Amino acid sequence: MGFSPRKKMIKIAIDGPGGAGKSTVAKAVAAKLGIVYVDTGALYRTIGYYVKSQDVNPKDSEAVTALLPNINIEVKYENGVQCVYLNGENPGDAIRTPEMSMYASAVSAIGSVRAFLLETQKDIARKNSVIMDGRDIGTVILPDADVKIFMTASAECRAQRRYDELKAKGIDAKYEDVLAEMNERDKNDSTREIAPATAAPDAIIFDNSGMTLEQSVAGVIDIVNKKTGA
Repeated sequence: MGFSPRKKMIKIAIDGPGGAGKSTVAKAVAAKLGIVYVDTGALYRTIGYYVKSQDVNPKDSEAVTALLPNINIEVKYENGVQCVYLNGENPGDAIRTPEMSMYASAVSAIGSVRAFLLETQKDIARKNSVIMDGRDIGTVILPDADVKIFMTASAECRAQRRYDELKAKGIDAKYEDVLAEMNERDKNDSTREIAPATAAPDAIIFDNSGMTLEQSVAGVIDIVNKKTGA
């Protein structure tokens, strides 16, 4: 049956590297448990998208910080799907390209950007039972989460998933480029000084290499049920 959010508020944190399937799995788990899914990566991608539109280097912390007062981000749920609005407009799949992955990685290493989005994420969790995925959910955003999972898979497996995802959306990409960008982002995310992408000490490591989506979802729900006694 799974967890019933009506009986008790629940917070589930899923962290891990890019391409581990966090967002896809979290969406499916949210639907099965009847809770809100929060795609935090989309927030950073949206800021990266704005930074690029202003021709600003995403690694230039001062220049990026100067842009923040001009950014208004709203998270809305339309037909159960999270939509991120940038200054009143939804950029859609434009934030999902490999280039935006690199922009998101760069701006997420900037302290002012993380502070800018922190309250948005915490506010959603205060008001709803949530499953939230990202790089530092269990360590920074939801340190009091009921369930913390660090989802990972081999770099090759993650690159193949991301490549398949891009092709399915009609986005031109090469597997070799996706793998190279993923390895670079892994390095950037895990070694940055601010909120590095590492597993929380109390997180459960879940390696889903070779698993289907259904198997990954079942695995996460099993962990949730065991942790919550559902």
